[in-house]
Amino acid sequence: MDFIQTVIWALVALGVLVSFHEYGHFLVARLCGVKVLRFSVGFGRRLVSRYDRHGTEFTLSAIPLGGYVKMLDEREGPVREDELHMAFNRKSVWARMAIVAAGPFANFLLAIVFFWVVFMGGTAGPVPIVQSVEAGSVAARAGLEPGQEIIAVDGESTPTWQALNWQLANRLGDSGTIEFSVRYPDSELEYHMEADIDRWMSGKEVPDPVKEVGLELWTPPITMVLSQVTADSPAESAGLRAGDRIVLTDGRTFDDWGSWSAYVRARPGEEILVEVERDGTSLEIPVVPREVTLESGESVGQIGVLPVAESWPEDKVRTYHYGVGGAFAKGLQETWEKTLFTLNSLKKLLLGQLSTKNLSGPITIAKVAGSSAEAGWQSFLSLLALLSISLGVLNLLPIPVLDGGHLLYYGIEAIKGSPVSERVQMIGLQVGMALVLGIMGLALYNDILRL
Repeated sequence: MDFIQTVIWALVALGVLVSFHEYGHFLVARLCGVKVLRFSVGFGRRLVSRYDRHGTEFTLSAIPLGGYVKMLDEREGPVREDELHMAFNRKSVWARMAIVAAGPFANFLLAIVFFWVVFMGGTAGPVPIVQSVEAGSVAARAGLEPGQEIIAVDGESTPTWQALNWQLANRLGDSGTIEFSVRYPDSELEYHMEADIDRWMSGKEVPDPVKEVGLELWTPPITMVLSQVTADSPAESAGLRAGDRIVLTDGRTFDDWGSWSAYVRARPGEEILVEVERDGTSLEIPVVPREVTLESGESVGQIGVLPVAESWPEDKVRTYHYGVGGAFAKGLQETWEKTLFTLNSLKKLLLGQLSTKNLSGPITIAKVAGSSAEAGWQSFLSLLALLSISLGVLNLLPIPVLDGGHLLYYGIEAIKGSPVSERVQMIGLQVGMALVLGIMGLALYNDILRL
């Protein structure tokens, strides 16, 4: 069922983004007086189709990996004399540029709308307070200490975990200096600390900026009380129950869940003796952790229990509420910042500052779409906004076969007063197709490796 839900949410995400992108082309083409022959979501064999009063065929096709708008064009076949004025190739270069640019523009507009809806619902996030600093890390070299609140990175405010992650992610692959602004509890004094970085995390496949910088952020303490025992797990078979408080394990006490969990994980297949308190009575229960192999190839022990987590204190969470106007302004800002982030990441990929292993294809997108949908509507809409921005930016790249490649040709035509030669366009088409297929193949290869 999880697989089916993942596929469904991925198709929903792709369908929304592609449909809106193509609708941008479609709408501006109609406004410019171009006859649209077909509006298709998907490629290949047509599954469902209908015609409107203008003669446009709207179709849903079998391969849900994109879409297209087919317009009347003399270059693709004969056009009746009475319809020549509606042919795409007969329109001015400025009209053609507007039609081509409308698709990516629609994606940016969609991202603004999604972010707007998300911010109207209000947002909340935990405050980034340092819990521990890894010795020898970037954070340690900068002088960060437990208890400090990180209020900015490189002068950019970081009021929540998410904001801190994004600001650190902006420095992926960079060399130079990274600056942290911090303050201590119950103090308004700000301290500025910095450390040198050299191609920071440039070779990481799936970088975790906070972890890689050497920080563990504060979370509420996890008690040694079980909240859940998984069905058919070693814990259930041994007799552990939700509500049991772990007192001793193999005669040892553990102050926190993390150290106890590490102890269990290090003993796959070995019997451990867990002493619990249940309804005021002490019980000793032997459990054999089941051996589980992780994606990394490491074998760990698991018994199938979850702890009770303390709730977040109000002073450790920041909540934001926006009015309609404020949410729209925030949506514009978020779209602009994420667009710049996407462009910066592409530049780093081209310059070799980031590993090409960071490229993701349809499998990763599907998995992320499924997990974000499970996390709630705000998470799913935020993901759609980010994907829409990525689609808009990628389509504007000056690569033939993409919208950006057509805009490049039309821009040259506007300057020189005549179209780019058919021969040059054909060579560009072949090169562009090879580039796009190569990038898609690499992204899919990375997806398969991650499986």
